[in-house]
Amino acid sequence: MREPSSSHGPLAGKVALVAGATRGAGRAMAVELCRAGATVYATGRTTREKVSEVGRASETIEGTAELATEVGKEAGGSGHAVAVDHLDPGQVRELMARIEREQGALDILVNDLWGGDHLVGFDKKLWEHDLADGLRVLRLGIDSHLITSACALPLLTRRPGGLLIEVTDGTEEFNQRYRQPVYYDLAKYAPLRMARALAEETKEHGTTVVCLTPGWLRSEAMLDTHFKVTEENWRDGCAKDPHFAISETPAFVGRAVAALAADPDVSRWNGQSLSSGGLAKVYGFTDVDGSAPDAWRYLIEVEHAGKPADVSGYR
Repeated sequence: MREPSSSHGPLAGKVALVAGATRGAGRAMAVELCRAGATVYATGRTTREKVSEVGRASETIEGTAELATEVGKEAGGSGHAVAVDHLDPGQVRELMARIEREQGALDILVNDLWGGDHLVGFDKKLWEHDLADGLRVLRLGIDSHLITSACALPLLTRRPGGLLIEVTDGTEEFNQRYRQPVYYDLAKYAPLRMARALAEETKEHGTTVVCLTPGWLRSEAMLDTHFKVTEENWRDGCAKDPHFAISETPAFVGRAVAALAADPDVSRWNGQSLSSGGLAKVYGFTDVDGSAPDAWRYLIEVEHAGKPADVSGYR
């Protein structure tokens, strides 16, 4: 059972589960919650002994937990790596039993489960897309979220004040447009509906449920696979796509999660679609370079409007 913390982080004494914390946004969310003092369980499929189908062996849940613990030690935060396949209800139930046994409560659940980019044929129509890959995308992007919430909500709703964050790609406004292919479109719109539905279903328990999206995320894969750059020289990627100038680090959305979790009035967002850029305007946090990119507004007003790349006024 957790003991009262003498540390002064705003989330000291809080228990969080970041489901899908191996890399990218999930890793940053776990780190920033720890930085604010939370005890964070970081789950995923890639460990130092076993690599998931994503195939990125250098990014592990142990690495996430160690980094989170290092940055969180002054605020009382700690990271705990647990290997979990969130498509296996048995494994998720075991995880929840462990959290209840070790901590006695769960205050924050972040559903950042994905890992399907390598299966998506972004230029293919439904009948052209590999069917097995497409159905796997739906399993990874929808079923995993439903299974995790179904298993976690009994503990999260046990007392008022719980927070569930569904993570997707795109705001509700942006995702009104088609996100080809159909499997990706469904996988990324579903968390928006899940947040709205679960906000209604948990209302009587005093739980807040929201859907959150990063902007154009400079994840590890985006940097080294798509743009062939590093975080240090990421602006070189603008030669390939000038609109990449609006991109953000994973820390930006991690800070959005920490800000939501520390907000005593977080229930004002219940059921809503939120973005890292939009929340930065409310809570005042920035990306690591001191900017606050508002990617989704930019993508609608500049890129999709056919205007030349210019991030002035957007970051």
